[in-house]
Amino acid sequence: MHVIAPSILSANFARLGEEVVNVIAAGADWIHFDVMDNHYVPNLTIGPLVCEAIRPLTSAPIDVHLMVKPVDRIIPDFARAGANIITFHPEASEHVDRTLALIHESGCQAGLVFNPATPLHHMEHVMDKLDIVLLMSVNPGFGGQKFIPSTLAKLQAARARIDAHQREGGRRIRLEVDGGVKVDNIAEVARAGADAFVAGSAVFGAASDSDANRYDTVIAALRRQLEQA
Repeated sequence: MHVIAPSILSANFARLGEEVVNVIAAGADWIHFDVMDNHYVPNLTIGPLVCEAIRPLTSAPIDVHLMVKPVDRIIPDFARAGANIITFHPEASEHVDRTLALIHESGCQAGLVFNPATPLHHMEHVMDKLDIVLLMSVNPGFGGQKFIPSTLAKLQAARARIDAHQREGGRRIRLEVDGGVKVDNIAEVARAGADAFVAGSAVFGAASDSDANRYDTVIAALRRQLEQA
């Protein structure tokens, strides 16, 4: 049930379509799509047109993480562009419940994203509308950052809330983690409760562009570590 979702933030944008095709062929489950607006976070990345361009290249789920404020305006654009999952930060929405409903009405799975210092209480009254909870293990904005160790305790707390919700008959909610996930720590992250893992530089930066099998090796190594966890 573990999901590996390479973030194209770390891909070669001059060969983005090829990168997406190759990483899925190497065994990735989802494509993670980081959207930054240079307002909510201090960086500017990609929008719906890029999502629309890569959608025909793979049937794998496209996992769109919106780091934008305000957030509601752009959600339908990503849904039309082919997103399967859309997550957003509670701080970026004036009405979290309404934003979750908008994502579902647009035909996508919906989730909340928690920055390292954002408390988990935002999920308490919307558990029945969540398909996924994403914990940031770095401060959002840039790839290649180091994993923040305190995320492990936060993952355990989020997993406890999710499991309690399911025991009470609630919906199944995935617990995703993003930031600094690598071969040498993914097992520990899984033991803390995560079942979906965003890996950017760990996958796309694993080897030189001349290595045709550069993704196979690292994704296989991530899988081995998850099996041990």
